[in-house]
Amino acid sequence: MITESDKLSLEEKGISSDAFQKQLDSFKTGFPFLGLSSAASVERGIMVLSPDDERKSLNSWDAYKASSKKIVKFVPASGAASRMFKDLFEFLDAPYNIPTSAFEKSFFDGLSKFAFYEDLDAACLKNEGKDIATLLAGANYKSIIKNLLSTEGLNYGSLPKGLLKFHKYAGFSRTPVEEHLQEGFLYAKNDRGEVNIHFTVSPEHKPLFEKLIDSKKSAVETELSVTYNIDYSEQKPSTDTIAADANNEPFRENGKLVFRPGGHGALIENLNDLDADIVFIKNIDNTVPDKYKEIETKYKKIQAGVLVEIQSKVFAYLKLIDSGKYTHDELLEILYFMQNVLNIKNPDTKLLEDAELVLYLKRKLDRPIRVCGMVKNVGEPGGGPFLAVNSDGTVSPQILESSQIDMSDPEKKEMFQKGTHFNPVDIVCGIKDYRGYHFNLKDYVDYNTGFISVKSKGGRELKALELPGLWNGAMSDWNTVFVEVPIETFNPVKTINDLLRGRHL
Repeated sequence: MITESDKLSLEEKGISSDAFQKQLDSFKTGFPFLGLSSAASVERGIMVLSPDDERKSLNSWDAYKASSKKIVKFVPASGAASRMFKDLFEFLDAPYNIPTSAFEKSFFDGLSKFAFYEDLDAACLKNEGKDIATLLAGANYKSIIKNLLSTEGLNYGSLPKGLLKFHKYAGFSRTPVEEHLQEGFLYAKNDRGEVNIHFTVSPEHKPLFEKLIDSKKSAVETELSVTYNIDYSEQKPSTDTIAADANNEPFRENGKLVFRPGGHGALIENLNDLDADIVFIKNIDNTVPDKYKEIETKYKKIQAGVLVEIQSKVFAYLKLIDSGKYTHDELLEILYFMQNVLNIKNPDTKLLEDAELVLYLKRKLDRPIRVCGMVKNVGEPGGGPFLAVNSDGTVSPQILESSQIDMSDPEKKEMFQKGTHFNPVDIVCGIKDYRGYHFNLKDYVDYNTGFISVKSKGGRELKALELPGLWNGAMSDWNTVFVEVPIETFNPVKTINDLLRGRHL
């Protein structure tokens, strides 16, 4: 039963009553698992480039950058860093005062190596009257952690990852935001010497991002002889989702509906609003110091080169189809390209007459394109590349999370467990069609790929609904190409101790 107060809440969010009802229905029905043909591998579905192919793709990207096309680096940066410090928060609440777990010991053993060490030392001196060395000598470990995480200290427990000091250089340090400025210069600078970077941020942190970038931008532009065009967007309130109780009815507090952010899949709206031809997508925490950027830059350019090569071929085929001046052999050539480059297969195509085949080919080709870097599986968490069965019976490349796979089916579970590669969220996108028009990216979302999690609020069970993820369900109906990239290009920071790994030091 929707009350007048509910209607007002929905109106304020920009959520229609139909969307509200569909969300509630999702709690009751759940989401179907996806059919799988196989995990993607270098034998089937993942492209491995030879040195000659790499050089060709690098040249293709350099040529594209010299055109008038708009290139944007899109960085999801709205997430708070609190999960990075989960173990340290637990240490603060622990009944013991001396580092005991392996994580706690590693943190304190490596404390002086962190880029924020000097800032933390100053905070301790100000708030405790003692520097870090003195606090360590007196076994006052928790005082150090409090000064790192609390608002009285560095406030790292509440800030977004993008604003934390990650990397130490001679005489200065950099946050991930600053590292992404450097990265953008290395592979996304256009022929006019401009770099376009878009950060998605939370409303409460936007002023902090602006302040940091405003303080650094001019010096970096002078150093690199480049112009940065930086803009921001926030997750839209209309992408929030309703929470449900244990009975799948709307969760309420003091009679009011409770909403939750819809997850990173909501950012398809932000991506859809971009004016761009080519978009690089990379998470805020996956960045390294300058001395390790060469290999990342090389493979970003290679992925982009592969994209523009494939896009050029797709555009030429679509223009040929539009002309009506094609032969049966040319249609078979297009079909071969779809099956062996885009890895889209449908056994029924052999039954189609030419007129039907043309419609099928155009429908499948005229879609957004993305090239996704895939790294060899070394046990890192995250989704992976699969060849999935779509609702129309075709099999195509998809990035899937474990929640989308029926783990009660031994065959599907084995596919997931024996997958050779995983998804590092390293994506280059083409979001305009062959006529130069911007795709409406919301038309290519599979809304049946959401996710429901169970949480607790005020001692009551709360069910949270996440929208289809940005790189899986939200891009489900894109043309997707997987390219193998080295593990050295994947350097995420999921916990604070990840900053003590080799490629962050």
